[in-house]
Amino acid sequence: MTPTDQERRAVRWLTVPTRFDLDEADIAALLDGEPHYRTRQLHDGLFSGAEPEDITVLPKALRGRLAVEPNLRPGLQPVLEVVSRDGSTVRWLWEIEGGHRVETVLMHYPGRTTVCVSSQAGCAMGCGFCATGQLGFERHLTPGEIIEQVVRARARAAEGGRRLGNVVFMGMGEPFASYDRVWAAVEVIHRDLHLSARHLTLSTVGLVPGIRRLASEALPVNLAVSLHAADDELRDRLVPINRRYPLAVLLEACAEYVSASGRRLSFEWALIAGDNDTDDQADKLAPIARELRAHVNLIPLNPTPGHPTPGSSPARVRAFRDRLVAAGVNATIRQNRGTDIDAACGQLRASTAGVPVALRAR
Repeated sequence: MTPTDQERRAVRWLTVPTRFDLDEADIAALLDGEPHYRTRQLHDGLFSGAEPEDITVLPKALRGRLAVEPNLRPGLQPVLEVVSRDGSTVRWLWEIEGGHRVETVLMHYPGRTTVCVSSQAGCAMGCGFCATGQLGFERHLTPGEIIEQVVRARARAAEGGRRLGNVVFMGMGEPFASYDRVWAAVEVIHRDLHLSARHLTLSTVGLVPGIRRLASEALPVNLAVSLHAADDELRDRLVPINRRYPLAVLLEACAEYVSASGRRLSFEWALIAGDNDTDDQADKLAPIARELRAHVNLIPLNPTPGHPTPGSSPARVRAFRDRLVAAGVNATIRQNRGTDIDAACGQLRASTAGVPVALRAR
């Protein structure tokens, strides 16, 4: 028996596909015997965030059938939803196939709204100061599970009269360790959710093959590199993948990306007291950032129980930024969002271990 496209896709992603893993041909097959325009109506309804039974442009009988269609099942089951005291940050904990849990964060800023999505359950990169890195790796998300995070966040933003404008792959997992799945999701987000490639950002701790692949892609998405240290000795300790792809190799790949894409590169730098917040590290970082014309995004480290070193004090964060700026580097301090709701990647999951599915906190 010849496998169907859907069966081949299930094997490719090593899981059963969910509603957003289906393409228009798959949706058309589910609507066999219906007018061809129903395919677009169902597709658009799902991407608006509606459940099949609530897509009112479809006939009632068809909606009833689609509501119990196994291939239209959601990929994310809500476990917990928490909102920051000021209402600017919403964080979700989802359960996915296999009982794994992942997080999504919706952030409202003056003039823009951003969603931070996960690409893996857990992470294999082993960065000790990261709550997700302390969890270890469980599995890759499918493209549909990634896309669904964006669809749900966009629908939630719309409820409050906000338009989702930016997607950052900075949640749980290393996007370039799951490059094919992530890129498949990026293409759908760009095409079907009509988000410009310039408003999509992929983050990596330094997987050089992924950076080089990204440099060759047609869509000019943004790249953010979680650098965290400006010499190999310190980076080997903070970001273990540096032992495979040391700074010289990583920076060469970054230069290739900047040249090919014409986009500005960002360096993410989580400030850890006494480790990477010193004047010496700022002085080593400055020429690297200047040469690549990179923006440095300084991140006050959220405390994680498994990492004994605290984040830098606000005064030290400002001093580090000021030293970079004085050296001609474009550097800003990221506003900490939602510290009252376990805002760092992996913290919500760690703090809610054992919370049953469908428990919601608002």
